[in-house]
Amino acid sequence: MHEFNYSQPTEIRFGSGKINEVGEAVARYGKRCLLVTVSVEPVFEPLFDKIKASLKAAGVEVAHFDGIIPNPTTECITAGAAAVKNHDADVVLGVGGGSSMDSAKAIAVEATHTGTCWDYLYCSETQPTEKTLPVIAVSTTSGTGSQVTQVAVVTNSRKRDKSAIYNSIVYPKVAIVDPDLMLTLPEHITASTGFDAFAHAFESLLHPDASPYTDMMAREAIHLIVRYLPRVVKNGSDREGRAAMAWADTLAGLCIANAGVTLPHGIGMAIPGMYPHVMHGEALALNYPAFTRFTFKNAVSQFAAASRLLNPVLENKPDMAAAESMCEEVDKFLKEIGMWFGLEDFDIPREELRELAEQSLVLPDNGNNPRVATVVDMEVLLEQSYPTDRCFLHDCSMTNE
Repeated sequence: MHEFNYSQPTEIRFGSGKINEVGEAVARYGKRCLLVTVSVEPVFEPLFDKIKASLKAAGVEVAHFDGIIPNPTTECITAGAAAVKNHDADVVLGVGGGSSMDSAKAIAVEATHTGTCWDYLYCSETQPTEKTLPVIAVSTTSGTGSQVTQVAVVTNSRKRDKSAIYNSIVYPKVAIVDPDLMLTLPEHITASTGFDAFAHAFESLLHPDASPYTDMMAREAIHLIVRYLPRVVKNGSDREGRAAMAWADTLAGLCIANAGVTLPHGIGMAIPGMYPHVMHGEALALNYPAFTRFTFKNAVSQFAAASRLLNPVLENKPDMAAAESMCEEVDKFLKEIGMWFGLEDFDIPREELRELAEQSLVLPDNGNNPRVATVVDMEVLLEQSYPTDRCFLHDCSMTNE
């Protein structure tokens, strides 16, 4: 067993009805709160009203910024930072999926530092400081794990680029994970975010910084997702399933906070960065069939372990056979949850695949993959991910065999 470090500064409050504790949780860190959400639609009004009432009862003055969009942009963050300053907020509360929670983190940085959030990316010399406002996160989806990570993803529309702040200063102080908030989540959002959680767990198994601790959580997350995601896709009001998925998402988030993600997330970030109409989970789903075939021979034990979680019949198969079977097992799982896509389904111009391949290599994720892709490999992976009805008859042949 090799040496490892594990850190998790976020207080996790998990369970049905935990949303009732939001006012008390926020009040521990400030008395003037900016609530950060997507636009106020009728389906969200009861939740937002309940949160505001809880804040008021705890003596917290709240202003509501509802300008968050899917794949939130730097413009969203700047508008939210202005709202912080206008309200003189001393704590930021992100409520929603990854877009809202990530935005709350980025807003907490930009509101307290010079420049914009884009100046404080993981690769920047300048990093967020202790001036960053405390963040409380309330998750309403089961997939991004943002409630327990040090990551804030943001899109720069002008650059057609999606990147992230990655700094321990933006870990939420408190994560409230209440499965009841997910009972009305639409079928496709359930599937898309759920597959994101699967990808987090599986890729953390492959990551060089994986440890016995993260492996333990990753395997449990995969086990729960395989069992319960198809159930909640079919029946969103399945309380047992929603609780299991909320826990799997949290576990997977804890994994990537300490290990990380690999090649699929490089693609999964590049696609929405260039084509914002594509959801992150969709971008992951469409590249996973090619990715598994590209990688399995270089991570046989990890692929075999995950494959047996997807299909226990493989328990008696040799590791290499089980690892190779993972490719088809993932295909079947994607089809079962309605996430079998190709790039063509999202009208991605084929003539831009080379540019997309280059963009897929910008983040360090590919370098963490057991088999590192060249730009030519990446372009082939994207070509293989283009048609919806693709058929893999042979192992993917790449330039760096």
